[in-house]
Amino acid sequence: MMTEEHGTLGHIAYRRQRGAGPGIVFLGGFKSDMTGSKAQYLAAWCAERGRAFLRFDYSGHGASGGRFEEGSIGQWAADAERVLTELTEGPQILIGSSMGGWISLLLARRHPARLAGLIGIAAAPDFTEDLMWAQFPPALRARIEREGFWLRPSEYGAPYPITRHLIEDGRRHLVLREPLAIAVPVRLLHGQDDADVPWQLSLRVSEHITGGDVQVALVKQGDHRLSKPGELALLGRTLCALLGENRG
Repeated sequence: MMTEEHGTLGHIAYRRQRGAGPGIVFLGGFKSDMTGSKAQYLAAWCAERGRAFLRFDYSGHGASGGRFEEGSIGQWAADAERVLTELTEGPQILIGSSMGGWISLLLARRHPARLAGLIGIAAAPDFTEDLMWAQFPPALRARIEREGFWLRPSEYGAPYPITRHLIEDGRRHLVLREPLAIAVPVRLLHGQDDADVPWQLSLRVSEHITGGDVQVALVKQGDHRLSKPGELALLGRTLCALLGENRG
């Protein structure tokens, strides 16, 4: 079994397995961390195959330093960009879950030569504008503008702050307002029972990508996490196909 290196890059905590390329980089979701079920599954999957793998926590997430409420899409994308450029070598397959799907599209746009492929798991690009701000009632928008934040209830744990800074910064990093020039293979996995990010968003992402090798896989009873055994197996099969392997 491959050993996993635990380290920090500045304030960013990461875990890295060295191995064959192209490597795999996992980008987690909003308020998630690198110890979740999908990250653990991918770590074991890559270790079994001797494949390089990297996972990390954004600022204010998990084991990394910083305060969550001070974070933003721009900051978290900068974290991911630093990890990609300083801790990996050669082309990588980016796997972005929820918010990580947005971050992976930003990286694809900034560093096309470093990509071998991209997998979105309930990818949520532009969610601060389209799934939050656009759907907030006027009174809530006014409250955020006035007080600078709102504590949003969460079924996954304690309420978390949605800040004015998060919303305003998100507008500077929108990716679905113009075509996305991505030439590598893209696979988008989405559950049709996703209560957080509508599955139609993956179709919208597909439409914006200019490259021709884009596929969307819908899981009929899949929720937002897509972390049940059969759903993780689908992720493994998807990776196998991108890597040209014949086992899941």
